Amino acid sequence: MGIITTISTWLIPCFIAIVLIVSTWKRVPAYEMFVEGGKDGVRMAFSLLPFLVGMIVAISILRSSGALEAFIQLISPFLTAIGIPPDIIPLALVRPISGTAALGMTTEMIGTHGPDSFIGRLASTMQGSTDTTLYILTVYFGAVGIRKMNYALKVGLLADLVGIIASIIIVTLLFG
Repeated sequence: MGIITTISTWLIPCFIAIVLIVSTWKRVPAYEMFVEGGKDGVRMAFSLLPFLVGMIVAISILRSSGALEAFIQLISPFLTAIGIPPDIIPLALVRPISGTAALGMTTEMIGTHGPDSFIGRLASTMQGSTDTTLYILTVYFGAVGIRKMNYALKVGLLADLVGIIASIIIVTLLFG
């Protein structure tokens, strides 16, 4: 463990030193380039702000309105009949939208059910096998100005669905 700690402590300072040495050697104005990159980063952050605020508001409305809980209660009998715990559905629905909200849900499930429970293992596996598709499309496509994202949205959500189904099947086979 001592070697890993030493490497992680020195990795960033060494990287910065290498960048400064190479920029000096190639006669590139490193500080001016850094400042220019910072300006571009701030401009990009402001251009992404409306997309992020819209997504945060949509997630808040979904969770606060009770619509998510009503939907889960509606499909609970079917889920229980096929062996899927209804507690996992909020994570499956929120994960493509927000990684932070999904991580909070996973933490809450692990705290409630335990890390070695079926739900704890399923939530952890689902967290690792799906992605924040809508967040990615909003931020990255919005950053470069792509407006037509129909196919990327369909493929991303299909990949999330496959990840969710695969998580349920694998965790059921290994730990069920």
